Amino acid sequence: MIQPALIIIDMQRGMLEPAAGERNNPDAPERLTALLHAWRQARAPIVHVRHISRATTTLFAPGRPSVEFQPSLYPLPDEHVVEKNVPDAFINSGLERWLRVRGIEAVVIGGVSTNNSVEGTARSAGNLGFRTYVLADACFTFAKVDYNGVLRSAEEVHAMALANLQDEYARIIDSAEAAALLQTSELPG
Repeated sequence: MIQPALIIIDMQRGMLEPAAGERNNPDAPERLTALLHAWRQARAPIVHVRHISRATTTLFAPGRPSVEFQPSLYPLPDEHVVEKNVPDAFINSGLERWLRVRGIEAVVIGGVSTNNSVEGTARSAGNLGFRTYVLADACFTFAKVDYNGVLRSAEEVHAMALANLQDEYARIIDSAEAAALLQTSELPG
């Protein structure tokens, strides 16, 4: 049995800075850290995704300390690291090839932000035929003004992003269900 890959998206130091904005799911980093340890213990595949901005004035500009991974989620030398400069981790990164070469057919996605990089990556994963799971309690996002000019809370933005993915691109699960995926030989649809 080839276990699902855990894909941790953009859990960089900059996401901890107040400049990142008001967010939901304050326990998401701890849940991701616990899942990372479970994946390591199971020797299951792990992918760390890091955003490197093309703009030099952002939190994620090359060379800034805010680009570095959060200490509790720092990759080990044998764990795969993908660098991206667009929201979708599959674009120009070789991620799909890395997964296919290893026979990996399922991915579990968590990180930040739910409505941007998590959603973009999950959409591509689903469209590429991977069995895709998104961690509702191990990803988070930020408050955002919608198209009509209405400020939406981080929780509202998060819930809508998950609704966009549910059943069409991914199955939405929590971290307890994700941990259980490591123990089963048959992944639920």
